[in-house]
Amino acid sequence: QAFFCLLLCIPRGSSCPPSCQCTERAGAKAVLCSSRHLEEIPKDIPRDVVFLKLDANSITRIPSNAFRHLSHLEEIDLSRNAIEQIDRAAFKGVAAGLRTLDLSGNRIRSIPKEALLALRAKLRLANNPWHCGCALQEVLWEARLDPDSVRDITCHTAPRQEYVGKPLLQVLDAGANFCSARQRTTDVAMFVTMSGWFAMVIVYVICYVRHNREDSCRHRDHLGSLPSAQARAE
Repeated sequence: QAFFCLLLCIPRGSSCPPSCQCTERAGAKAVLCSSRHLEEIPKDIPRDVVFLKLDANSITRIPSNAFRHLSHLEEIDLSRNAIEQIDRAAFKGVAAGLRTLDLSGNRIRSIPKEALLALRAKLRLANNPWHCGCALQEVLWEARLDPDSVRDITCHTAPRQEYVGKPLLQVLDAGANFCSARQRTTDVAMFVTMSGWFAMVIVYVICYVRHNREDSCRHRDHLGSLPSAQARAE
């Protein structure tokens, strides 16, 4: 009975994942899962965690709602993993309170900007094999990046070979705009659409005018035949 009473007295969500260590840091709960050969984010992380270290593991993906139940979370360290995919809703539920998010040293080539839109956290994105394109440029425009690590965001691949191996900031400072090609594509698509509608209107007008002209000719011929028919009747 005493054992079951003890279990009931333990606050819900305060257990620690078996592969991690739970401790206190500045009066706040910290869950330390560094270098534990984890391949995914643990499901049983305490709800009252404030600091979460998942660095130096083998995590490959951050799925949707991965931290949604961790409403007190302020810092996440996911550096030095094998992360390749980040879902659009990966940080849903913790975006407002998160102060630091470390994704450096992974295998991230691109990240959906929707995953970062509501984030106020300071982001560390260095040392990933980034594809320098419009998506990454938009992340730089909209996200709050750690100024100490932004210089280490390097183009692993890019639309032009001359950009490969160079820091993204250097490429952008040189006048590159990866989103201009997308804008041109959008403009061309809009032009083609507008041209199609315009052509349809022209065809409709031509058919309408031709149809009215034919009706007018038939009506005129009909009227012209009326007097001769009356004369034959007399």
